[in-house]
Amino acid sequence: MSRTKRYGTMWLTHAVLILGAFTMVFPFFWQIWLSLMSNAEVTAVPPTLIPAQFKWQNYVTVFERIPFLNQFWNSVLITVIRTIGQVVLCSLAGYAFARMHFRGRGALLAVVLSILMVPGQIYLLPQYQLIQGMHLLDTTWGIVLPGIFSAFGTFLMRQFFVGLPNELEESARLDGANPFQIFYLVMLPLAKPAISAVVITTVLWSWNDLLWPLVVTSQDKSMPLSVGIAMFAGRDTTDYSVMMAAATMAMAPILILFVALQRRVIEGLAHTGLKG
Repeated sequence: MSRTKRYGTMWLTHAVLILGAFTMVFPFFWQIWLSLMSNAEVTAVPPTLIPAQFKWQNYVTVFERIPFLNQFWNSVLITVIRTIGQVVLCSLAGYAFARMHFRGRGALLAVVLSILMVPGQIYLLPQYQLIQGMHLLDTTWGIVLPGIFSAFGTFLMRQFFVGLPNELEESARLDGANPFQIFYLVMLPLAKPAISAVVITTVLWSWNDLLWPLVVTSQDKSMPLSVGIAMFAGRDTTDYSVMMAAATMAMAPILILFVALQRRVIEGLAHTGLKG
């Protein structure tokens, strides 16, 4: 391939990537831009591109409309508990499916993976009845429990453990380690990339979860941010500019976390997808 043709291909590739990146990033910038307009400018036809005056007051109005800080900490608590639960349970389950031999292992793994093919809405009514029977409606645990285990996280951890060499376990057994010691002291420290991937995917999913918290909560003090922001949508009118300001503040911590740890996420997903 000639140098001119090679450069032409490179520029075309970069142009496509830049266009794709712009398409993905533009909604975030547009959201921030709308949060600085008045509601009349947001809903104007044709749309207003440059506001007459930047409405920084919209960010203050968020705290007047909803208990933002309380709902923020609700989201943090729910996300932390779900993430810890999934790391612990998915790591144990993934290790068992990958490295331990027991009767019915293949059938049980197929049952777990079949959950990935079923829409979550199908479980909505049974889960609600269970949480209602446990008297956990309008509580943090009522939101957390159905999401404390993940078939996807189990599959992710299983794929990683499958790719580790058998010699590691054999050496640990010769040193007298029991199965739990092999898992905790030998295998788990090597699974940091997979654990990072489970953590990030769980945090993103839990922070943005709307449907289930919307079903089991009815009081402002027990709602996470996702539900609190949804409450801005009124029956007759909706203050879109204030809603965008609330969404921007809610999005910021997760966006920062993802940018800081994106290399670990990509590394974890790459490792878990190679073998199995």
